[in-house]
Amino acid sequence: MIGGYFPGAHGVDAIVVGYYRGEDLIYVARVRNGFVPASRRQVFARLKLLIISKCPFVNLPETHKGRWGEGLTAADMEKCVWVSPEIVAQIEFLEWTESYHLRHAKFAGLRDDKDPRKVIKEHAGEV
Repeated sequence: MIGGYFPGAHGVDAIVVGYYRGEDLIYVARVRNGFVPASRRQVFARLKLLIISKCPFVNLPETHKGRWGEGLTAADMEKCVWVSPEIVAQIEFLEWTESYHLRHAKFAGLRDDKDPRKVIKEHAGEV
């Protein structure tokens, strides 16, 4: 699930993604890899219609960046634009870290065929 983004060239520099655990949206990664200018514009066109004022992730802010820099601190969050979590992104990744974040995450596209409420923690694939 996309719950936010960092603004940048072509609209989006990185997306902020997570999965549902019950009713709670859990942050797992900030994803910058895998985008090209056209996909940044495509994602931005969809996200700008869903902007909200409050962070939708229940486990943010985090207190530190973590070993791999995957954490999202309060200072990082000030740069985020939050969106209603209605869009599913296909994310490829190497593994889950010990702090339950995605390691080496890469954007692989949007999934209009997937129900947003059914995005749960998996070992590979979509968040």
